[in-house]
Amino acid sequence: MRQLVIAIGSLALWWAAGAAFAQDTASCVASADGRKLSGAARTSFLGKCERDATATCEAQATERKLHGAAKTSFTRKCVKDAVNGS
Repeated sequence: MRQLVIAIGSLALWWAAGAAFAQDTASCVASADGRKLSGAARTSFLGKCERDATATCEAQATERKLHGAAKTSFTRKCVKDAVNGS
């Protein structure tokens, strides 16, 4: 019973952290638009933003103990959502 409570608590914490991450950060494209970036500045900003999103998403996949195709799929969707928005 205790393990079930811990598992449910961990899942709720994980879900809340993921939701907070998604709400606190606008997509890379929206941020670039908001900053009115264009040309090389926009390209540089979007590249850095995508690299940062990839690192964050890979860390989340590792925390979730995902491997193989599940990790690849999760990371790909996570980065896409971070770059383009949900």
